[in-house]
Amino acid sequence: MPPFSLAALTALELPPGELIEVASACGYDHVGIRLLPATPGGLAYPLMENENSLRETIGRLDATGITVADLEVVAFRPETDIETFSAFLSTGERLGARHILVAAYDPDLGRFAHRFAGFCEAAQQHGLTVDLEFMPWTFVPDLVTANKIISEVRQPNAGVLVDALHFHRSNSAIDELAGVSVRQLHYWQLCDAPAERPATTEAMMIAARAERMFPGEGGIDLAPLIRAMPPDITVSIEVPTAELAKSMDATTRAKRALVAARNVISAARNGS
Repeated sequence: MPPFSLAALTALELPPGELIEVASACGYDHVGIRLLPATPGGLAYPLMENENSLRETIGRLDATGITVADLEVVAFRPETDIETFSAFLSTGERLGARHILVAAYDPDLGRFAHRFAGFCEAAQQHGLTVDLEFMPWTFVPDLVTANKIISEVRQPNAGVLVDALHFHRSNSAIDELAGVSVRQLHYWQLCDAPAERPATTEAMMIAARAERMFPGEGGIDLAPLIRAMPPDITVSIEVPTAELAKSMDATTRAKRALVAARNVISAARNGS
């Protein structure tokens, strides 16, 4: 089995310290922490703005042995200034984080690539990789576009973040993964969902942020993707389930997600 991370979005209602405790209780190796909101006004836990909370979080990490896989979400928009991320990057280093999730909301991909390269250089000084997540509603909508940008910027810590849901919904192909260097696949995200693609962009976004399914319980054929990804990189289990959250606590959801992920990965690798 690869190492597993409890993604922030799976239990976003929990502040980082509580998420760490849940991850430890369920048997995860890592957690993801959302320091910045995915959308303006969205829920996040900006530890870089609260020294006491940051120290408490570091204490929870030390006590449990859980480590931080990734930090979320650096959303590049036309007005983004990479110099404003100094505290974010320093906090990531203090947390011992490994990766940063980046999303492209800038329609000028030339400008985005230039800023992305600069952000990679800044993150490199803090020991962090910068991983571009392609999503159908962003300006990097698929694997081919993401890989093209990563190849052009030529930064040693730049990577492509593959999310099983976005891979499926963007109509990306397994064969396209062969064009991505293994060195640029640092971790990936696993979940499930109905096989049918939502009819509108808004519905697609809602499904991604609140209506995912536990691995193996939906209609996505996960086995080919599992077999195509490097077998030893961290698998971030990202399963936001708004309806289940009304009746199932975070620990139960996180445990169910981990068991499901282990089962589908084992089955895929054993050819069943």
